Amino acid sequence: MHVLVVHNRYASAQPSGENKVVDQEVALLRGAGHRVEVFERRSDDIGGRSLVSKAAIPLLVPWNPAVRTELTARLRADRPDVVHVHNVFPLLSPAVLAACADAGVPAVATLHNYTQVCPPGTLQRDGRPCTDCIGGAPLPAVRHGCYRGSRLATVPLAVSLSVNRRRWWSGVERFFCISAAQREVLVRAGMPAERLGVKHNFVPEPAVRRSGAGEHLLYLGRLAEVKGVRLLMAAWDELAADGGVGVPLVIAGTGPLEGEVAAWAAGREDVRYVGLYDPAQCGEAIARSVAVVAPSTWLEAFGLVVVEAMAAGVPAVAAGHGAFVELVEDGVSGLLHRPGEVSSLAARMRRIATDPAGNREMGLAARRRYEQGFSPTVGLERLLEGYRTAIAVRSGGGDGAPPVGNAHVGSRRGTRAGRDGGN
Repeated sequence: MHVLVVHNRYASAQPSGENKVVDQEVALLRGAGHRVEVFERRSDDIGGRSLVSKAAIPLLVPWNPAVRTELTARLRADRPDVVHVHNVFPLLSPAVLAACADAGVPAVATLHNYTQVCPPGTLQRDGRPCTDCIGGAPLPAVRHGCYRGSRLATVPLAVSLSVNRRRWWSGVERFFCISAAQREVLVRAGMPAERLGVKHNFVPEPAVRRSGAGEHLLYLGRLAEVKGVRLLMAAWDELAADGGVGVPLVIAGTGPLEGEVAAWAAGREDVRYVGLYDPAQCGEAIARSVAVVAPSTWLEAFGLVVVEAMAAGVPAVAAGHGAFVELVEDGVSGLLHRPGEVSSLAARMRRIATDPAGNREMGLAARRRYEQGFSPTVGLERLLEGYRTAIAVRSGGGDGAPPVGNAHVGSRRGTRAGRDGGN
């Protein structure tokens, strides 16, 4: 199969699960003998632009005509079987869909967050769930400055959502939701259910797996409010006041709360802030973990670090909402805490760190869960299935009905209901 992947890469200064997923899928397809090319822009390049060029970027967020022209020419010249769209913000824009239509090439798109119904893609405001923009014009997002706390920065995203909503919904033959929980939210928000399928992200076989009891609890990810970092610090303080759990907390990552985290960890023996790890260091840190902690306060569309832990035979403590409820079987492959509750998170961390036998069994169950639902073999099968469905729909040979049964969702459990990496 000949695939063209379209992606605007997030800045490399901060960890991006989305960049990682794109790179892993490209490598997976190429390793299986498929021809994969990439059409991309890099947010890292914005810093080197002229002031005039930087000032023009917000105007191109809703529509970049130069991208449409360039991509149309490439599609007509190369004739891929399918185009796989990931992130288009801020340098590509939904003009990539017009290029696919111009060239007559079917498009699929992975929905890594909730940007189809929420300008910042988080469905959260001021640390609480928010659905004010769903079903109407995204004016509340502008009024509250939901993207980066800025009304001005939110305007291009709100405009793009408003003017391109129907283009997305009609111009993509197949949407890949990365969890059933995410699909449920988007269907309720009015997206066309017949175009929404579930394809969990896969995780490559890790270079190292846990072999002992683990040395630390690990938070690995972006240091942001929506990721539950402040909640984690408060819960850890509660544990420390009660004598601790016998192992330290390691925090790895960067983000807007980096200074606050570094100051909180400074001088403490029970906390280590280690900054941004490279991929090899991430794998090693996970394999040495008693558990990974994912206390997100927003409805995670997936939760890549939880599945990376599963692959290494490490259980997770995760918030009991969003995709986590289908990734983690509570009490079997990990523990779920009540979202946003400090004491609940503290209690789950205490339990998973002070019960070695139970922890070991949960780690084994987590590894089995990975093998059944998130391995490269499973990931490749579901990716190609989605491509074939899109091609069939474009050619008139299929109805595009999404597979949403357990075999495709990858979970025996029911489901419940940012732009900076909702993976």
